[in-house]
Amino acid sequence: MPFDFKNATKTELKTEYDRIAKDMGDDQFFTKKELNFLPEVLGEGEQVLAFTSGLMDGNTWLITLTDRRIIFLDKGMVFGLKQSSISLDKVNAVSGETGIIFGSIKIEDGATQREIRNVLKKTVVKFVNKVRDALEARKSPASTNPGPAADVVSMLERLAALKTSGALTDAEFEMQKAKLLAG
Repeated sequence: MPFDFKNATKTELKTEYDRIAKDMGDDQFFTKKELNFLPEVLGEGEQVLAFTSGLMDGNTWLITLTDRRIIFLDKGMVFGLKQSSISLDKVNAVSGETGIIFGSIKIEDGATQREIRNVLKKTVVKFVNKVRDALEARKSPASTNPGPAADVVSMLERLAALKTSGALTDAEFEMQKAKLLAG
């Protein structure tokens, strides 16, 4: 049963946010104000799948993945609430990079590339994978059985993600890619 973010009590919201934060490895430390405003920004029935936080344009932003879009929220001390979003239908690519403690997430929508820095390392891969899963879910409905070509594309995307994250070397990536394309 979907969670009703718009009509939930503060206690129910806190419980749901804590559940998502635990799943993601996020501490919610820098984004409590933004989380308070999130229900106002969500559409009717829109479901939060994941969130994390990091620096973008010199401010700390809450980055929220829903079943419809990626929402960026910044509740400033003086200037009120800043928000923007990208429909999942418009997202072209998402990638992550990790360092010793922090990492970054890049989201491209054709016209813009947004880079969120100082994201907790343990949330980077989880968030990026959840975005990719949400994109796949939107592209191919559950009732549709994708053909072999779609499976190859999906596998190539996963290989590229592994290469980007550093899990595969360039040589390993090329070898696996050649195997996939050979059939």
